[in-house]
Amino acid sequence: MKRTSWVKWASVPVVMVLAATARGDDTPTKPIEAGGLRFNAPTAWKSSEPSSRMRLAQFTVDPVEGDGYPGELIIYAFPGGAGSVDDNIKRWQNQFKDKSDNVPRADVKKVKGKNVEITRVETAGKYHPAQFGARPEPNRDDARLLGAIVVTDKVSYFLKMVGPDKTMTKIRPDFDALLASLSVKGD
Repeated sequence: MKRTSWVKWASVPVVMVLAATARGDDTPTKPIEAGGLRFNAPTAWKSSEPSSRMRLAQFTVDPVEGDGYPGELIIYAFPGGAGSVDDNIKRWQNQFKDKSDNVPRADVKKVKGKNVEITRVETAGKYHPAQFGARPEPNRDDARLLGAIVVTDKVSYFLKMVGPDKTMTKIRPDFDALLASLSVKGD
């Protein structure tokens, strides 16, 4: 009986490691809970105290070599929503311009979290952030947004990650793994 029990429990970590390797998921993560959202964030992403009451959480990601500033993930929640999903996609999209000074196309798709459907958004170009809050952001050339919108009956959650294109392209798999791990408490 002891041997069977030991084999049963000893194989669990191996199975978990093999499953993670099969997905290409070798990035160490830490569990995060923020305002009803639960997810796994890469341990390399630096969490900091939210800089405003509107933010549930915020993280920075070190830039890859050649990029001059970090990526930043900000997570917001708005009870009762904050406009439609399409309105918010357009708001994010309008913060970018392509080389011809036009609003670039946004790649939008539905993905699954643990217990929610997520609208995933990605766009790139020259970033012209909205200027409100205590810390205005500068315009940035060659930036990329990885975003996600989760709508529940009570709250709409927004995950907005912006940074230099090379950095964001490199961490895209980590962002997608975060989305796959995301759940909403009580849903």
